[in-house]
Amino acid sequence: MRVAEVVGRVLYGHGARHVFGVVGSGNFHVTNALVAAGARFVAAAHEGGAASMADGYARTAGTVGLLSVHQGPGVTNALTGLTEAAKSRTPMVVLAPEATAPRSNFFIDLPALAAAVGADFHRVRATHAAEDTGAAYRAAARGATVVLGLPLEVQQAVTEPWSGPVPAVAPTPVTAPQIEPLLAALQAARRPVFIAGRGARSAREPLIRLADACGALLAVSAAAKGLFAGNPWNLDVAGGFATPLAAELIGGADLVVAWGSTLNMWTTRHGELIPPSAVVVQVDHDPAAFGVNRPVDLTVAGEVSAVAEAVLARLGVGTSRPGEATTGGWRTPELAQRIRDHGRWRTVPYQDEGGGAPATIDPRTISAALDDLLPPDRTVVVDSGNFMGYPSMWLDVPDVAGFCFTQAFQSVGLGLASALGAAVARPDRLTVAAVGDGGFVMSATELVAAVRLALPLLVVIYDDAAYGAEVHHFGPDGHPLETVTFPETDLAAIARGYGCGGLTVRTVDDLEPVRHWLAGPRTRPLVIDAKVSAARGSWWLEEAFRGH
Repeated sequence: MRVAEVVGRVLYGHGARHVFGVVGSGNFHVTNALVAAGARFVAAAHEGGAASMADGYARTAGTVGLLSVHQGPGVTNALTGLTEAAKSRTPMVVLAPEATAPRSNFFIDLPALAAAVGADFHRVRATHAAEDTGAAYRAAARGATVVLGLPLEVQQAVTEPWSGPVPAVAPTPVTAPQIEPLLAALQAARRPVFIAGRGARSAREPLIRLADACGALLAVSAAAKGLFAGNPWNLDVAGGFATPLAAELIGGADLVVAWGSTLNMWTTRHGELIPPSAVVVQVDHDPAAFGVNRPVDLTVAGEVSAVAEAVLARLGVGTSRPGEATTGGWRTPELAQRIRDHGRWRTVPYQDEGGGAPATIDPRTISAALDDLLPPDRTVVVDSGNFMGYPSMWLDVPDVAGFCFTQAFQSVGLGLASALGAAVARPDRLTVAAVGDGGFVMSATELVAAVRLALPLLVVIYDDAAYGAEVHHFGPDGHPLETVTFPETDLAAIARGYGCGGLTVRTVDDLEPVRHWLAGPRTRPLVIDAKVSAARGSWWLEEAFRGH
């Protein structure tokens, strides 16, 4: 059996069921081996899109994503999406063919490239093909983005056939967490707040039970939006996206516990959200994460769920009923009512800035209208840009798997392809890709893949005819903006050219065709070109520019 076939069989044996990519000579045989084993190959238009598809798939499915690219330029084309995945700690394996001869046109220093973007690197050897491939997959399953080097000459080598067995993914060895300082802090606190991050995505139930036991309010970083959906004490996203009420309450905490969150500048509004008097605790499985973004008073090394369960066991209390007030703390009926009335951006009054000639629609207005119109069982994928707070905060999601936030590398243009991967992962849900016009134009070629797959995908373009972040960053200082503003473009017509449905929206009434598309059969994507008002920057961007 050729090594390339062994690699494909081993990956399938470990659980790989979808592989995203663009096929060239270097990855032809390994990709076909995966397909022959039973995996589904999803062809992208560009390797950059394929990388984001694999990333979005892995985040949404909660399993390892697989990316297959050609040697040399195939790898470098995928770098931006690969970097986003690595910074997000997405479990992903990149099948990266290697031209090992330094004078080959295709030669690149693959280990150095992987290290430069924060990915792990493994290489397949001819005599250990199954072992090396399995080790790479298991490393990814434990939370790494892994570049798997496949030297061209090794792929063609003949080796022993492989048919299993598949080693289990061994859990990372852990010691009992040292919880006494955290336990004491929780017992002493009167106004505790939990902020859960990406590292707590699988810890909803123990964190809710612990919060109920000690009277804590619940918040999340943007990457963990949806984790506490439906809980009456959920303040939603902390930081720049926080509602005025959430900012007020977090600002009044006497204890803040960060669960799987490094409390970066976005989550803390450049450090100003958490009061100086509050005790700050950081819980993370990786001690290297402690204090990387701000000083903390206490640290607990351990997996988030295990730490929460250990503290609960020491408290010796049962689970409170949902919504039950905790005596002596700030969980009162009056506060519960305030959270119901003012805990979502939908409930915060604003002055509608739509209108004009030609008419534009306020991004808050269209986001709220879509939230009412779309089914609640949805996956929302958000690209980067000035617009991104509106879909992130006005579109509700059912759970943490329903939100995919492509912001770890702060790159524009990754959201559309990530949404394709999310749609493949969860065909039972409506996938909504929220993008700016700049990001859409960068990635529109992947609509070819969306049409081929007949995905029931809704793409919402917040179209301000500009790179809005730059306009609102440099415009107030009088800088020329011709390099970042553009003539109005019919993006709906471009979408129709790819075979999608296309709709231009300037008022809420223009959304009526969306209702018909939702009614079915939804056999092709629908792209909404929303001509949004752009008189000023989004609220979170204004705060960021003020240094908050």
